[in-house]
Parts: sequence; structure tokens; C-alpha cells
Amino acid sequence: MNAESESCSATKARSQRPLQDQFLKRKSYRENLDRFIPNRSAMDFDYAHCMLTGAWRGKENPVASSPSREAYRKLLAESLNMNRTRILAFRNKPPTRMDTISSDWSSVQLSEPVKSRRYIPQTSERTLDAPDIQDDFYLNLLDWGTSNVLAIALSNTVYLWNAANSSTAELVTVDDDTGPVTSVKWAPDGRHISIGLNNSEIQLWDHTANKLLRTLRGGHDSRVGSLDWNSHILSTGGMDGRIVNNDVRIRSHIVETYSGHHQEVCGLKWSTSGRQLASGGNDNLLHIWDRSMASVNSRTEWLHRLEDHTAAVKALAWCPFQANLLASGGGGSDRCIKFWNTHTGSCLNSVDTGSQVCALLWNTHERELLSSHGFTQNQLTLWKYPSMVKMAELTGHTSRVLFMTQSPDGCTVASAAGDETLRFWNVFGSPEVAAKAATVKPSFNNAERAEWNNMLIDMLDVIHLTDRWSWLGGDRSIDAKAEEIIALSLWSPDGCTVASAAGDETLRFWNVFGSPEAAAKAATVKPVPGPFAHLNRIR
Repeated sequence: MNAESESCSATKARSQRPLQDQFLKRKSYRENLDRFIPNRSAMDFDYAHCMLTGAWRGKENPVASSPSREAYRKLLAESLNMNRTRILAFRNKPPTRMDTISSDWSSVQLSEPVKSRRYIPQTSERTLDAPDIQDDFYLNLLDWGTSNVLAIALSNTVYLWNAANSSTAELVTVDDDTGPVTSVKWAPDGRHISIGLNNSEIQLWDHTANKLLRTLRGGHDSRVGSLDWNSHILSTGGMDGRIVNNDVRIRSHIVETYSGHHQEVCGLKWSTSGRQLASGGNDNLLHIWDRSMASVNSRTEWLHRLEDHTAAVKALAWCPFQANLLASGGGGSDRCIKFWNTHTGSCLNSVDTGSQVCALLWNTHERELLSSHGFTQNQLTLWKYPSMVKMAELTGHTSRVLFMTQSPDGCTVASAAGDETLRFWNVFGSPEVAAKAATVKPSFNNAERAEWNNMLIDMLDVIHLTDRWSWLGGDRSIDAKAEEIIALSLWSPDGCTVASAAGDETLRFWNVFGSPEAAAKAATVKPVPGPFAHLNRIR
């Protein structure tokens, strides 16, 4: 009876702590032994690891021992069961609490902050009435000058809207025999404005004095639907298919005449450099004209005749950040935006927009292109260049958006449509403050400086994608769709600085020759006269 009670009590005691008893139980060292495989249960790996690591730490950081510290260590070892011989864990460790993780990552900051995506308002910020505006695809009735004054032609009258104070003034109203007004274009100074008329005449006005300066006659036989300025040269395109360059400073103002279109010239744009003129016509043709090929009063042959469009070409826009890149848009049966290399005349890309392309504008701050369209949505579409991914579609007009113009700061776009409304869109946003670029200050006089600047301007107009070019003894290969291989380099007049241009769309200045001492100067490097000094072509 006593034996049975003792046995039951022992069983109960073991059942209260079965796992702990099994862990603490040590088997005989000779039980289940093998010749080469030792008995792992007899090995205390935890203790060995502690001795291997902790002992070294103890030697490196000796701490004064005391009876109380030793007692604390023994109690800690017993509480943590550090004398266990089994080393395998049969359960996963509990998940680590997030609040125990070091918060050092919270102080980590990105070296380059991610640029926030620009907000593009989907509605116009202002809408004005434009009664009696002509719903004619071939005319150009809207322009925004550098003095921040917008001009719009409504039937026989030209109105000026001052963006600074939102005031409106009437500039001129022509009679029915002369009108209606078919085109308006501000001069680069923002003070003078040219007005094309239905009777083939062009009027030049000083808007600050509200005075008619002169009337240009004899260049066309019918209405003048397109105008553009190149310094003191006013180019006019008429329904007769002719393009006339007028020097407004002289009495005999007609200096060149370009004949290449068979129908009305509805688009006319000079390149930023002023060397090339793009013209689009109702004959589905796009011409590129080069002023350097022109002679006085001659019918100049075009540089390129581009026949890819299948409808009238009115929308034209020169790229502000890449020389010789022109965007053109076709009419209702074409619906395409095409990009051209005007140096070679090749088409770089073509995008079907799905509707009539009425006008094109480049964003001067970002690589973006804005297009206005006709039926069915009558929308403005913002494209990312060169991927041509749609960034936004702006709707509000109920008729085709025939005319677009850009504010002087490049942020706001004004559009006018056949629905007799003038809308303002904050589509391009506020430009970021650009870092000041390094300025090269060579020591040369004004005449040399002008020649140097002219050479740079000419050089900028022939930058293209290159296949391989050599510069300063080094070679660089560019995987590009190259039509021609060009390498450019120019010396400054003092012989110290070199300017180079390449297909990566950059113009770089190199101070490779140092600053010569005036007293020990052996020779002076002088630029070769002409626009393409030191022009190297690699075949």
C-alpha cells in the first residue's frame, strides 16, 4: 500500500513538469555510443559558446568580481536554465516586437529627394468671351507678346488684353473692304504687332502709342493667314502659296520670296537660331527653308520638302531644348504629330492622336508637348517627350481648339475655339529655380565677343545624334539612330577655352589650354571667319 502511494506521488510529480524533467535528465555517457559519432546529449553547446565568446569579452573588458556578483550569476544561470544539455529547439522563436527594433532608420534621409509629381489642373483657371471669332482652321488669330499683352482678332477688330491688370483695349477696327483680320503676330520686342488682312495687306502697329507705323503691300495676291518674326524680318504666308520675307526697316521691304506651296500657307515658324523657317500648307506639304541659301528677290529652293502628312499642316513648333527638332501636326484626315530632324529631313517619330491637330506648343521648362484638337473631344493633350505618353487631357471647349499661345514666362497657355471662348490653362506650372550655371569670362573685346557668340549660335543649329566622335584624344561611342556623323569644336578668341557640341544635346566649355600670361604670349589664336570655324566631319 505504501509502495503504491509512493509510486503514484512520484508519477504526479513528474507529470507536473514532464518536459523539464526530461531535459534535466542526463543519460549515461556510454549509452548508445558510436566509435566516431559522440553522444551529443553529453555536449553542452550553449555553455561552450558562452565560454568561447563570453570569456574573451571578459578578458577584453575585465570587471571586478565580488561574492555578490558571483551569486547573482549563479541565480541567473539557474533561472535561465543555462545548464541544459539539449541544444535543439522544437518550436519557432516568438516574433520580435517591432518596438524593440532600433529606430536608427527613422533618422536616415535620402541623399536626393524624390521629385514630386506636378499637379496639372483639369479645368481652365479663367474664361473670357470671344464673340465673332472666325472658326477657320487656316487662320492664326491669337498671340501673346513678351510685354505680357495678349492679342486676339475678332472679325474686323484686334483687341489687346493686358495680363498684368486684366484690362482690355481695342487696337484697330478695319473696314469690310479690308477685313476681316486673318492673322496677328507680336514682334520680339513686345511693342510692335503685325496684322494680316483679308485684302493681302499687312499692317505694323505700335501698341504703346496706338499708332499705325506702315502698311506692307505687294507681296501677296490674297489673304495673309500666317505671320512670324525673325528679328527685323517679318515672314508672311498667303493663300496664294507664297512666303515673303519683309525687312521692315527699309522702303523696299520684300527681300526674299519662297515658292513651294500650291495652296494656302497656314503655318509659319522660324527656328530659335533664326536660320531655318518651317512652313505648312493646305497642300499637305511641310517645307524647311534655309536663309543662308537665299539671294535677294529670288525664288529660293527649299532645303527639305516633307510629304508624309496626308492633310493640311498648320500646327508647327520648334523644340526649345534640342536644335533642329521640329514638331508638326496634320489636319482631320491625318491626325498625326510628327517629329523631324530638319538637318537631314528625316522623320524621327509619328504619333496618331485620333483627331485633328490644330496647334502645338512646347513646354519651355520640361520635356513636354501640348497639342490642341478638334472633333470629337475638342481637348488639349499634354504629352511627355520623347515617350509621347499622355500626361493630361484638358477639356472645356465645345468646338475645335483652333488657336493656342503661351505666356512669356512659359507657365500659362491661352486657347481660343469656335465656341467663342478664350480659356487660360495653368498647364505647364511654375518653373523651378535653376542653379546658376558656370560662366566663362574670356578676355576679349565686344567685336570678338559678338563673333564668338555668332559662331556658338550657328554651332547650336547643327547639333545632331552622332554615331562616333573623337574629342581631345578620346573616343566615345553613342548608340543612336544617326543619319550623319558630326563632331564640333570651337576655340574662343583668346585661345584658352574650347566649346564642344555633341549628340547628347549638350554644349560644354573646356578650359584646356589655360590662361596665357600676357607678357609671355608667343602667339594669339584667332577664330577663322565664318559660321563653321573648325568644323570637323568624321566619315
